[in-house]
Amino acid sequence: MSDAQKDFRDLLHAQRVWDVPLPRFDPSAAPDAPLPLFHTWFAEAVAAGQTEPHTMTLATADAEGRPDVRTLMLHDADERGWHFATHATSAKGRQLAARPDAALGFYWPAQGRQVRVRGSAVPADREESRADLRARSTGALAAALTGAQSEVLPAYENLVRASEAAWERAREEPDAEAGTWTRYVVEPREVEFFQGDDRRRHVRLRYRRDGAGWTRELLWP
Repeated sequence: MSDAQKDFRDLLHAQRVWDVPLPRFDPSAAPDAPLPLFHTWFAEAVAAGQTEPHTMTLATADAEGRPDVRTLMLHDADERGWHFATHATSAKGRQLAARPDAALGFYWPAQGRQVRVRGSAVPADREESRADLRARSTGALAAALTGAQSEVLPAYENLVRASEAAWERAREEPDAEAGTWTRYVVEPREVEFFQGDDRRRHVRLRYRRDGAGWTRELLWP
């Protein structure tokens, strides 16, 4: 083993997990549907000082079934499902067009909590996607107007020039449209809530879609 590898491994193994008091979670008191519990846990993560609680991982698969994952922001969570947005021509947009199955993961270490969502990512209509873009900050709009997401970038200078032009346009045209910008809704089939425990007796509560309602079940950690 090289010295660099040993240093990395020693550093890795020295890290602590949940070095904070963890809340208790009584699954028997959980609501009948996952959305109210997600709203509650999100608010509690914010109150606990969790950094960027609205970030989540999105897992997709390409046309050959090879998995892919990235981190992005949650735009809403309502009765339809969990919302995010991207260019339909991006890697994830193309993957979802070929295989709409998707999974989301939220991790809030300030409380030792995770939420996992599995379902189909359905594109919203054009007007809702336009409204999503209009609601974003100038910087976010500029980013949406910059280049072709996920395509090969010949040189960093190309990005700088495109970004400067996009920022100027975003300031002058706050209602500018990016034609491929698309809002997606992950319509859930399963939602799992994980509460960590300092004695490793973690609580895992899974909701499974059952007709118009939900079935709740505990899972072994």
